Amino acid sequence: MRTEAKLERVLREQAGAQHGLVTREQLLAAGIPDHVIERRVRNGRLLPIHRGVYQAGPVVGSCAREMAAVLACGRESRLSHGSAGVLWELRARVSSDESIELTIPRRDRRRISGIIVHRVSRLEPDEVTIVNGIPVTTPARTLLDLGECVGLRELEQALARTERKGLVTRDDVRAMVDRHPRHRGARALRRLVENDGPAPFTRSPAEEIMLALVRKSGLPAPELNALLLRYEVDFLWRVQRLVVEVDGIAYHGSARAFVQDRRRDAQLIAAGYRVVRFTWKDLTEQPEATLVHIAQALVHHADSA
Repeated sequence: MRTEAKLERVLREQAGAQHGLVTREQLLAAGIPDHVIERRVRNGRLLPIHRGVYQAGPVVGSCAREMAAVLACGRESRLSHGSAGVLWELRARVSSDESIELTIPRRDRRRISGIIVHRVSRLEPDEVTIVNGIPVTTPARTLLDLGECVGLRELEQALARTERKGLVTRDDVRAMVDRHPRHRGARALRRLVENDGPAPFTRSPAEEIMLALVRKSGLPAPELNALLLRYEVDFLWRVQRLVVEVDGIAYHGSARAFVQDRRRDAQLIAAGYRVVRFTWKDLTEQPEATLVHIAQALVHHADSA
């Protein structure tokens, strides 16, 4: 009973701080005999997740898979790349069973199913931190690593998220690129931080489509989700005083939302802005006509200036 009581205490302390997980190494270090651990495994009260890593009880934290991967790969492992991007909320998780990505020392040759390892000679102390109890690369380092495994637009969106969250400054990111000029993600990230303006941030697939159309057409670059007269507008050409709003595929405005949108439009128009709205059908079935409409609105301002 004394051993069982000690085990329960250890499980509360260790698993409670590790998203419901504990390692065999931690249990042994706490004085729990190996045969007691094995008995718990056999009766299902310790559920193996990776070799030497167990789920202690029926409830685990939301980041249990990430924590389990770190515990399985050792004290020097750090959540990184796409998985760090998810933890920092810089990107969405692709799927619930998406492999966990870690950075570990180059000398460590272990391979574990469900875990993608990236090996480096070392991570500098200011390139790692802890979030929700999980060792993870910092936002700036995460952006650098994302540069080697995602497309340019996804990387740009991740940069926009870090800036909007206040996680990094543009100087932080430039310094990271300068520190690792030969990193495979450096070239893409450097391309994005050469400009001083904020990275364009979209909230929906409709906004992504509109941004791609505008860029492909060669129209002047707008501000995205910008604040204007206490409102956040989808696309803003501030100099031309043009606001463009887009509705997604699932948009079904209520009567109240319709009134609020029109009231907002009226206030923007009264302040001297032109407001143009496009539907999902406009974006996907009539993209050329949509761009012509925007171009005409921009030209209209130039002609009337």
